Amino acid sequence: MGAKVLIVEDENDIRSFMVRILSRKDFNAIQAETGKEALRLVELEKPEVILLDIMLPDIDGFEICKKVSKEHPEISIIMVTARGEDIDKIKGLELGADDYIIKPFNPMELVARIRAVIRRTNKAENSNEVVIGPFKIDYNSQKVYKNGENLELTRREFCLLKVFANNLNKALTRDEILNWVWGEDYVGDTKTVDVHIRRLREKMEDDPSEPKYIETVWGKGYLLRKED
Repeated sequence: MGAKVLIVEDENDIRSFMVRILSRKDFNAIQAETGKEALRLVELEKPEVILLDIMLPDIDGFEICKKVSKEHPEISIIMVTARGEDIDKIKGLELGADDYIIKPFNPMELVARIRAVIRRTNKAENSNEVVIGPFKIDYNSQKVYKNGENLELTRREFCLLKVFANNLNKALTRDEILNWVWGEDYVGDTKTVDVHIRRLREKMEDDPSEPKYIETVWGKGYLLRKED
């Protein structure tokens, strides 16, 4: 049996359809029709991926995303919604979602997105540390500390910072960042990078409106500054 995927969807027909798709592709599909049941299964089953509907009868999908991202950063979250507005996509990404897919979706696209987030999660991390200014990045535990205080980054934020740490003082384009952090098969747009940069600055910078670590390079992209 393949990776365990939790499907959180209150519409029975859609949920059953998703279960059939994933089961045929050898995923271990488990399901919940309410937010409360989803949170219980997260603790009990420890899924690798959650397909999370936004509109649930009891708990807003965004609230579930926020809670799971904070308490279980190792779990990948794909928001599933009938809405197509950019604001919903951005909100989900800001709360820690790894990707999003809009109903109605192609079954092959759904499977491809799940496999993509699993591949990114399973990439091996180096078992060492690096110190950059006030920051200590522990690649083994995937934790980041500023002056000894844990910054509590999501997995995606950690991967983003790691890319910057491996390219100190080098300006990276949004497309380069997308390829390294989200993978070449990611089908979203570059707004995703900007959303995660903003979140990372909020956690790393003393004043996010005047960043001195993660700088914007106009006409290029972003870089992580390390002073000599």
